Amino acid sequence: MMRKAVAGALALLAVGAIGAAYVVERVGVTPRALAPYIEKRTSGHNPVIVKAGQASAALLLRLDRGEPALPAGLAVTLGAQPGAVGVDATGAILVATPDALRAALAQANPGDTITLLPGMYRFGGAPLDVNRPGRAGLPIVVRATKPGSVQLEFDLVEGFRVKAPHWRFENLAIRGVCAEDRYCEHAFHVVGAASHFVARNNTLTDFNAHIKINGEQGRFPDDGLIEQNTLTATRLRQTSNPVTPIDLVAANGWTIRANLISDFLKGEGDMVSYGAFAKGAGSGNVFERNLVWCERTLRGPGQRVGLSLGGGGTGAAVCRDGRCITEQEQGILRANLVMGCSDVGIYLNSAARSSVVDNTLLDTGGIDVRYPTSSARLDGNLVDGAIRSRDGGLLHREDNRSTALWQSYAGYHPVRSLFVEAGSGDLAWRGAVPERDGSAVGGIDLCGAKRGRSATYGAFDDFSGCLARQVR
Repeated sequence: MMRKAVAGALALLAVGAIGAAYVVERVGVTPRALAPYIEKRTSGHNPVIVKAGQASAALLLRLDRGEPALPAGLAVTLGAQPGAVGVDATGAILVATPDALRAALAQANPGDTITLLPGMYRFGGAPLDVNRPGRAGLPIVVRATKPGSVQLEFDLVEGFRVKAPHWRFENLAIRGVCAEDRYCEHAFHVVGAASHFVARNNTLTDFNAHIKINGEQGRFPDDGLIEQNTLTATRLRQTSNPVTPIDLVAANGWTIRANLISDFLKGEGDMVSYGAFAKGAGSGNVFERNLVWCERTLRGPGQRVGLSLGGGGTGAAVCRDGRCITEQEQGILRANLVMGCSDVGIYLNSAARSSVVDNTLLDTGGIDVRYPTSSARLDGNLVDGAIRSRDGGLLHREDNRSTALWQSYAGYHPVRSLFVEAGSGDLAWRGAVPERDGSAVGGIDLCGAKRGRSATYGAFDDFSGCLARQVR
């Protein structure tokens, strides 16, 4: 009799567990999203309910995200590097003061190289307007000869306001120093006719949207390159303005490559921030080989999304087509590493014919493809989280490795456990490398290496290739 009762009880528990797992998958809410909702809904009640809500939220976060880990002192080959990019030009225009830089920008001609001499430059008042056009093959370059030798401090809403084509900015360190965060919006605002803009090997710190790109009067700054820059913040941004280090609206044909983007926390308003997005009815934008670490050294309230095609949507008036039937067409997210996000790592919002391939997501809410105007091909991704279609999103899965949503509620993370210590950034493989069936399709991985003969899920075959030499 007792054996039958135990067997019956176990059967009921099994049915209950299966039912709970089914409900979790159907509802599609991650523990990290449910936790703040519970805490908010139970706040303001009697102390017992408040404590129960806080305890429940803490448990959900611990099951989903684990204990907070201090990041290792990693020096990586992504983001700004100590070696200079570009070359010193013969006959460069040398500037040594803020006024001299403003004058050089106002008088620049195609082919000029404006070189800042080592030192600290502080700017207030009006933006640094960039209105003189360069030409194809004869860009106008603003640079330091050695990274770290030139520090620009901007007490400005907008720093460099670029409205002309073919400008390059290299090896600069730029910091926002406004008394209030709402007054330090952009290090670079790339607008209208400013096509073929290039930012390479710069360190940009303490802005809301470090690089902002958008159209103006029917003209759009297409075909830009943002490569090997570090974009970060030293504290939570106390602003209700958008907080998105790379904020790309309505432009086509941009490549965002090999950047390090981290610690973009928004403390006011909706408290939702993004590492980088492209939206506003643009097309053909590529995010590849970026390291997006949402919470590398900072944690706080709010939601942080890693990379997005579509962002939170765009007002029709600023969309390229004036309607935003789709937010993005034919966007590509390839070989990116996205880590430590309180929301999803990749979010597609009204993003048609998207390609999401060979990305690694760790400690995020996974990948969301949302709304019927979104369609995406996903292949080769390694996702510590769920891959989900929401609100009618069209999702074509090929060969990916991910985690079921119910496993997050159980505190079980089979993808995360492939690494020695994912939370702190130690991404050496713990055991066998997760190889796919069949041969590799080639290409370049996160670390800049050619993909091996065998196909490994995710952004890299061997993360040691991403570590700078001094820490290998």
